[in-house]
Amino acid sequence: MKALLVDDHALFREGLALLMAHAFDAIVCLQAASIAEALTLGEQHPDLALILLDLGLPDNIGMAGLRRLKEQLPLPALVVLSADDAPQTVLDSIDAGAQGFIPKTARPGLMREALAQVLAGGIYLPPPVLLQATPAGEVSGLSERQFDVLRLLIAGRSNKLIGRELDLSESTVKTHLAAVFRKLEVNSRTQAVVKAASLGLNLGLGVRPC
Repeated sequence: MKALLVDDHALFREGLALLMAHAFDAIVCLQAASIAEALTLGEQHPDLALILLDLGLPDNIGMAGLRRLKEQLPLPALVVLSADDAPQTVLDSIDAGAQGFIPKTARPGLMREALAQVLAGGIYLPPPVLLQATPAGEVSGLSERQFDVLRLLIAGRSNKLIGRELDLSESTVKTHLAAVFRKLEVNSRTQAVVKAASLGLNLGLGVRPC
């Protein structure tokens, strides 16, 4: 498995690479200090499985860098690692396409668990954000196609890419999303991700709701 660590602090990258090597077998960690460098490495390594991104990069403003990565490298799971773990920052990251958010203050054991959860098709969000989700039981009534749309939505795909992967028109994708939002009792992509995380939904390939 290949992971790309994007942070402008070399010591942090090296420490994270060591943690990843201990946590996951046969992992190869690539390193980048900027969004531009990350995009170059991403193009050179199309088999990337994971991107760990710090938001505070010299060539990034707000969520612009995250959006660029998701647009140009849509396939790897993207997790934000940031010292700014304010709930709004977490939600903005999810809205921009991240599948997880881990505060840099997290203990190593929690970081390993969070990354394993994301790689298994789940979502990891800090507890303060999950507490904002409306309590609910199991999601029922999602069709297999609606579940596929939800999975790709949470993976950061645009409606166009969802349609391309599932061989659906954009209008059909929008129809499925409307049904998904209604059944999850949410109104936006960000709310859908938080709700899915709060319910512990596993969105890995081949996994379907009961």
